[in-house]
Amino acid sequence: MEKISALGLDVGQKRIGVAGCDGTGLIATGLTTIERKSFQQTIENIKELIIEREANILVIGLPYSLDGTIGKQAEQVQKFAQKIGRILDLPIEYVDERLTSVEATEQLKSSKKFSTYNKGLIDKQAAKIILQQWLDQRRNALN
Repeated sequence: MEKISALGLDVGQKRIGVAGCDGTGLIATGLTTIERKSFQQTIENIKELIIEREANILVIGLPYSLDGTIGKQAEQVQKFAQKIGRILDLPIEYVDERLTSVEATEQLKSSKKFSTYNKGLIDKQAAKIILQQWLDQRRNALN
């Protein structure tokens, strides 16, 4: 089985939730949250994680509108993703991330790890959900 090394990103205006996966591509794990201070600093933070985890693809949640169209927020995420993909020389794949923040909040509440003040934890959990969806879709396509 081929080794998978992907980073999942939940891109927001203030923070980016980051998830990684085990080498088998079965399990996504929330890693960290990057506070967006400057574009250059954000790139450096992502680059460090790519090197550390030997990532070879970025999986980015795309916030489609509830009706399935690409709205202003999704366009901003795509623009950001294309820019970092070029700079970091990595392929980008998108996952529909509608309602992942809601799902992340529910998962954290049920595991008693929830605080309304810790938005970064929600972003990290949302990134985990995004990456897990991609891993599951990829695995199902191979079977």
